[in-house]
Amino acid sequence: MLNLKEHPHRRFNPLTGEWVLVSPHRTSRPWQGQVEESTPEHKPRYDPTCYLCPGNERAGGKRNPAYASTFVFDNDFAALLPDTPSETMNRDDLLIASGEPGICRVICFSPRHDLTLSNMSASETRLVVDVWAEQYQELGSRHSVNWVQIFENRGAMMGASNPHPHCQVWATLDLPNEAVKEQRGVASYLNKHERCLLCEYLKIEEASGTRVVVKNDHFVAVVPFWAIWPFETLLLAREHTSDIAELSNEQRNGLAEILVQLTSMYDKLFGTSFPYSMGFHQRPTDGNAHREWHFHGHFYPPLLRSATIRKFMVGYELLATPQRDITPEAAAERLRALAPA
Repeated sequence: MLNLKEHPHRRFNPLTGEWVLVSPHRTSRPWQGQVEESTPEHKPRYDPTCYLCPGNERAGGKRNPAYASTFVFDNDFAALLPDTPSETMNRDDLLIASGEPGICRVICFSPRHDLTLSNMSASETRLVVDVWAEQYQELGSRHSVNWVQIFENRGAMMGASNPHPHCQVWATLDLPNEAVKEQRGVASYLNKHERCLLCEYLKIEEASGTRVVVKNDHFVAVVPFWAIWPFETLLLAREHTSDIAELSNEQRNGLAEILVQLTSMYDKLFGTSFPYSMGFHQRPTDGNAHREWHFHGHFYPPLLRSATIRKFMVGYELLATPQRDITPEAAAERLRALAPA
């Protein structure tokens, strides 16, 4: 009989319709080799050379106000431009392109240069949650915006160009690739089962508990059954909520609390400011109700064995299917052991 702890097997991701190859036999224990700790990085509260700190001049020449909390501005070097024509070209169904108008913004979490979500307080993080909700509503209300992507790249390893605590919001006319996959997955499940995919999945995870990392009254973080990255996590709202703006005051507090807890657990894992790409997926803003969508967040951290050793998607993974050795259950166990007391 198939033993998920010993035999190579594939796991299916119902959100995206894709598979991941799991090879647990390649390691006889959840961890091998020395765990190295990096030298802690000491950042000042204020950096006069940082283009995101209060009062400083940004790379584009504009000067930041002396903000005391969160701060939002249009990206000076935006990947999307609002006045782009949405025309399409098509040559023999082979060379296809379409203009993509959009808006890119930056959200500074705090005026302090030395903070991250992991060492901000829950009350400070709650202010960030409120800004996320405001940006989702404001940008999503525009007729030219059908998708609002909130995401954070943390750490130079993930391409973050500035260590100041911040994230980005990209608002686009068309749904991006991952949103299209999830739209197909959640709609298909609802049509077939007349139930929400992630509501049902969360019931299974809570009943099992083997992949649950941390939870509170309103949110649960799990290493998903189909995880690709070594310590990937999926953050799920307990109640069926389609977008961040729908969250109640209590739910927003719960989201802020679990974000601080989860990111601090990441930092403890290898004794380093843990790099990751994080973002939220929620209903498209095309005017439809989209009851199939369940608000959730993805954390994709690259570190594999230590603060200096990361997982790379190469070879078979680029040409065939993503693969992992450490099972999601083992990864969740390691993270869970680092839960705040």
